[in-house]
This record gives sequence, C-alpha cells and structure tokens, in this order.
Amino acid sequence: MPAKDSRTMQRTVAVIDIGTTSVRMAIAEINATGAIQILEHLSQAVNLGKDTFTRGRIHRNTIEECVQVLRSYQQILGEYGIDSPEDLRVIATSAVREATNRLAFLDRIYIATGINVEPMDEAEISRITYLGIQSELERLGTATDTIVCEVGGGSTELLLVRDNYVQFSHTYNLGSLRLRKAVDTYNAPIVQSRQLMESQIQRTIDLFHEHLPVGEQRHLVALGGDMRFAAGQLIDNWNISDGGVISTDALEEFTNDILQMSLDNIVQNYELLRITHQEAETLGPALLTYLCIAKHLQVKEIHISGINLRDGLLQEMALEEAWSKEFQNQIIGSVLELGRQYEFDESHAQQVATLARQLFHQLQSQHALEPRFETFLQVAALLHEIGLFVSNRSYHKHTMYLINNSELFGLGKTNLLLTALIARYHRRATPQPKHTGYAMLDRDHRVAVSKLAAILRIAVALDASRHQNIHTIECIPKGETLIISTPDAADLSLEQLALQQSSDLFEETFGMKILLSNTTSD
Repeated sequence: MPAKDSRTMQRTVAVIDIGTTSVRMAIAEINATGAIQILEHLSQAVNLGKDTFTRGRIHRNTIEECVQVLRSYQQILGEYGIDSPEDLRVIATSAVREATNRLAFLDRIYIATGINVEPMDEAEISRITYLGIQSELERLGTATDTIVCEVGGGSTELLLVRDNYVQFSHTYNLGSLRLRKAVDTYNAPIVQSRQLMESQIQRTIDLFHEHLPVGEQRHLVALGGDMRFAAGQLIDNWNISDGGVISTDALEEFTNDILQMSLDNIVQNYELLRITHQEAETLGPALLTYLCIAKHLQVKEIHISGINLRDGLLQEMALEEAWSKEFQNQIIGSVLELGRQYEFDESHAQQVATLARQLFHQLQSQHALEPRFETFLQVAALLHEIGLFVSNRSYHKHTMYLINNSELFGLGKTNLLLTALIARYHRRATPQPKHTGYAMLDRDHRVAVSKLAAILRIAVALDASRHQNIHTIECIPKGETLIISTPDAADLSLEQLALQQSSDLFEETFGMKILLSNTTSD
C-alpha cells in the first residue's frame, strides 16, 4: 500500500471511546512531524456498564442512546471535514466486550451510522495505554519501577514498567461500576458498604503478589477521570496537561469524605464542576480502589496523569504504524520474562529468534507478510520450547497451551493464538484442519501460520548444535531451490541433517527445497 499524503501534510482526525458510563470523542490535528494538537473533547453519558454488569446484556434503549450520541458526533465530524474512515477510530471497552449481545450492538451501530466499532480486548487496551503515557514515564526516570494503574468502570489495568520496558501487564475484573452494583444489591448502610467494597478490592490485590512484591521502591502513576477529579480538588492550580502529585494520606482523607456522601450530595456539592450522577456512582469505589492499591504498594505519593485512552489512540494514528519497532521491543521484554518463568534455554531461544528475523526479512518477497507478523514469529521463536517445563513428551503442544493461556503485553487473543500455533508447529506434524485452534482461523491467518512455522523450523535447524555457531545468513533463491549461505561455520553437517528433517513444511508452503552452504554469494 503506498504511503499516505498525511505524512507530509496536516490532517484532522477523531477517536471515539465507547466506555462503561459514557461515549467520549476527541478531535485533533496531526501535523507532518506527528505532533498532536487537541481541538475538542466531547463526552455524553450512556450507562452501558449498568446494563452489562447487572443483566449481562445491553438493553435496546441503551443501544439507541448510543446511536443518537454517535449521530450527533457525526454532525460535528462533518463540520471538521472528517469524512474518511482512515481519520476516525471508534473503539469499545469492557461494557460492550462482555455483553452477550455485543454483536447485535455492533451491527445496530453500523446499520444506523455506518460506523465500524472495534471492541478492544485487554491486551490492546494495555498497549494503547502505554503508547499514550510513554513520554510521561520517561520523564519520571528509570531509577525505580513504575506501576501504571487505571481503575475503569469494568476493570482495573496494571502495567509494571522497568527501565522503560513493560515487565508485566494484567487487566483485573475489578471496576468501580462493578463494585457499586455489587454493593447496591445488599442495600447496606454506608459503613458496611465500604467494608464490602474493601473486601472485594482486597481479593484482587491478593493476586498482585507474584508480580508486584511489596517493600520495593517504586512510582505509582494513576490514570482515569476519578483520580483527575481528586487531583482537581487536592492540587492547587491543577493542570491536566502537566499532571501532578498527591500524597496517599491526602487521597485517603478525600476518599473518606466522598464515601460518606450520598450520590445526590456528591452531585450537589460539586455542582459547579457539573459532575453527573453516573460519575458520582463510580467516584467513591474508584478512589477507594486506588487508595487500597497505593497502601498495598506502600507508596507515600501518587502521580496523577492527564493521559487517557483517547490520547493513546491519537498517538497511534500519528505514528501511522501500530507495530513500531519500539512497541515490538516492549513485547519482547515481557516475552523474555515469561520464558524465564518456564526456565527456557535463553541462549538457544535468542539465537533461533535472531535467525528467524533474518529469514523473515530476506524472504519478504516469498512470504509477503505485514511487519507485525515478524513480531509473532520472534515471540514464537523465543518461546518455542517452554513446553519442556511441563513434559518432554509432545512438548510442542504444551508450548502452544502455555502461550495461548498467558497474558503477553500487547498481544490480543487472536494474535496470541497465531503466535501459539506458530510455536506449536516448529516440530512434528504440519498444520491440519482438525488441530485445536488452527481450524478457527480464517484462510489468511492459516496461510500466515504455515509460512511462519515453516520459517521457524528452518531457524531451529540452523542452531541444531545449540552452540550458536551461525550468526549471519544470506538467502539466495535459485529456481525451485533456496540456498542459505553462511560464512560462519566450516562444519555444517549437524545443521544439514536437521534441515533435511525439518524442511518438509517449507517445501510444501513455498514450493522450494533448501540447500545450506558455508560459502557466500560473493
């Protein structure tokens, strides 16, 4: 696809976030250098979360409310001249993603407005969140770990960043609106309601221990409108663009005050700030969740960021490349952590990944895959043997299971499955329609798995000795033969044998036999 003119000219774009309690839109200008200038923010309350988290599905009336909001936004988009699908991105989070009638919701929105809504899974949201806040994290420095936390209406997202690399990311099924709805079913007095919420919050915090041990020096960065609201009350001259810092003690005092008010009192007390009833519902539970997390992590202060999901989406549109080299490096950081957890042979894994990347680039004209598939191949190469942690027997199947059931930063469910299948087929049987997972893929993804698994098999064979002897390769297509030449090793007998045993999938997929040579084309 040719490069877009927008790389050399200013463009006006918009992003819409269909969230738990509201539908929000940001309109911005992106100049030729990628700098973003926000032109307008809009937000309209639509309580999808109340439907999903109490009934499990979105009520018809709520769907029509969303339709009306999006139609009104379309009129504004027209005024800004935003009429190309490439300049508009519309996403939905947990309230839509978890609804049993989410497909009916998406179809109704499309029929009524022509807008294609993308339900984002947890890994995608983590990736976009990091993209938005990356510059702020760099300003904080890398001397200590940084934990990024956002408590939404339906879930709580945590990122652990160390030395500018994401070490851990997870989305927990704990949200402010979920907490509110769960407590409301008891119709309990204020004091008991707080105890019920703290009990639920603590059950989630108990899951933190493995990845977020207490007692270590670290920063805590809080995202989300509820904490920005608190910052506006607790920080003099609060500026959302600059962010700010509040003490955990100050947050506790403010949270106590909020939790002692009724929802009507919150709305009345902050009438000048135009806080809605829906926002009042989530304010107390969200602040309490942040407070409990801060206390658990033993931090004395909390950094409040003005960044939100829409900022990350705009940043991605400015980059015009979702799978940037920086993002790929972030994924690899969490992959290595997973590999170490399963005691993989790191030297061999790194060598196979390096060879696989060289093969991917040199065989571009043969496989014709997008750059993002290089990341899937590299992850599969690094993790292809983690199934040995479970058993030597059929370990490739164990590898697939472990990858597919892990939570790797930035890889959503579909991409995780693709990666798991690539790793699964690095040995033994070739892809078959009856195989679990493979049959679920569409044709393009099935073909991609076959191509990448074939390349991975060659990369594994090229380190058959596990001595990392081969560092540089050159792929030379000659008719129906692919010559892989390397100047690194004089004796390639072990690799030659491994290639003979592993090249069948490559031959079937690309129609080329492989010849390994220790001479170069020069």
